[in-house]
Amino acid sequence: MTLEELKYPIGRTNIPENITKKNIEDWISILERFPQELEFLTKNLSDNQLDTPYREGGWTIRQVVHHCYDSHHNSYTRFKWTLTEDNPIIKAYYEERWAELQDAKSAPIFLSIDALKALHSKWVYLLRDLKDAELEKTFIHPSDNKKVHLKESICIYAWHSKHHFAHIEELMIRNGWK
Repeated sequence: MTLEELKYPIGRTNIPENITKKNIEDWISILERFPQELEFLTKNLSDNQLDTPYREGGWTIRQVVHHCYDSHHNSYTRFKWTLTEDNPIIKAYYEERWAELQDAKSAPIFLSIDALKALHSKWVYLLRDLKDAELEKTFIHPSDNKKVHLKESICIYAWHSKHHFAHIEELMIRNGWK
């Protein structure tokens, strides 16, 4: 596999130009299922396996799982800001630094999986009730001053879920763990 294929096993995110209600429903469904699917995928992994990087120079499975919670928690907060403020400039974070903190490198993954279950349940509950006008609301990401619509962010985090799931699953297949 090439480095690009290892980094982006499902390809890079692709936001449709015309986002339909069906797209949004599909993406919400991915977000709804992700925590349980991640738990099922990782439930029988040993600590040694959890501490294996999905690619050379990449994060370990443990770091990927904790990153998913950290990232999705930040996204959920961004949704709340966007729904309650006018074009907020969101707070970015250094995900690579967060992944190097002790909790990301050594904490049991059930902590983040259980947190993802609760977070995604609440997030999906919120998303399913959003009106078209709310889906059009935007936040500004400080890294590039780009406006991001909430409907685009749903796409991004559905992709993000599948992206990191594939990192783990493909490593497991390559190493004969699945």
